[in-house]
Amino acid sequence: MAEAEALVADEVRKQYGDAVALDGVSLSVPEGEVFGLVGPNGAGKTTLVRALTGTTPCEGTVRVLGAPPGDVDPARVGLLPQSFHPADRLTARELIAYYAGLYDETRTVGAVLDDVGLADAADTWYENLSGGQQRRACVGTALVNDPDVLFLDEPTTGIDPAGRRSLWTLVEDLAAGGTTVLLTSHSMAEVERLADRVGLLRDGRLVAVGTPAALIADHGGDSHLLVDVGPDVDPAALSTTLDADVTARDGRLVVRNVALADVGSVVADLEAHGVDIDSFTWAEPDLEDVYLRLTGEALGPTGAAAPVAAGEEGER
Repeated sequence: MAEAEALVADEVRKQYGDAVALDGVSLSVPEGEVFGLVGPNGAGKTTLVRALTGTTPCEGTVRVLGAPPGDVDPARVGLLPQSFHPADRLTARELIAYYAGLYDETRTVGAVLDDVGLADAADTWYENLSGGQQRRACVGTALVNDPDVLFLDEPTTGIDPAGRRSLWTLVEDLAAGGTTVLLTSHSMAEVERLADRVGLLRDGRLVAVGTPAALIADHGGDSHLLVDVGPDVDPAALSTTLDADVTARDGRLVVRNVALADVGSVVADLEAHGVDIDSFTWAEPDLEDVYLRLTGEALGPTGAAAPVAAGEEGER
């Protein structure tokens, strides 16, 4: 039996004045799948989430659990918006309890606090929580009703690495229990770990959809060498001198199409041309490479998208 579709968007369009936010987006997400939505800032990710949750009117057809979003029992849907600002003078416990009070049946407040790692800070006012703790509290408000469909718009922004991994495990457990999750994120590591399939939005259009492995195979390119060097290295000049594909990413050189057996000779060539190498790493392509190739943007140190200058990696 075919899986039921938890989310359906068919030729969804949204325009704000002259700006086109969504330009005929179509996708379907079966029940129990984690679908990762990625793309540059302004690509339309949050607008699509709002369309699917019925909070933004749009052209086209949208279905959640087989019905228009406005007709779905709110208890079956959880939403964590990208921007969410609860009352400062509520404790984490009171915040979760408030949202629990909006539904007839919920998970216990204590269980939710445990799941999001706030049991020890349960009685701290929201304004006194760290930024990462605040975000975890917000995640808890979207989980308290034990939803069948969960929308997470940049859920781990500002959360420390340990807390991020804890939330990743939580999302994996929810999906294993049958919850459908639509996740937007600028963290390619997060999406690659969690998502069964990934959709990449660019300029309001869905330009690629597939499993992380399939997208990497189709768009990730070849293996490459990441080289930590000093600040005065010109990748364009090295490209010409070495007759190699040398670009830059996050302060490192990226030498493309390097087989593992050729790493030593490439390093020797760089050093012979005056490059002072601090360290180097050989890597196979990943979802970040797919992002770079399909968007023409680079991911900065925090994961936020930044435009790529002419001649740098990922240029369209």
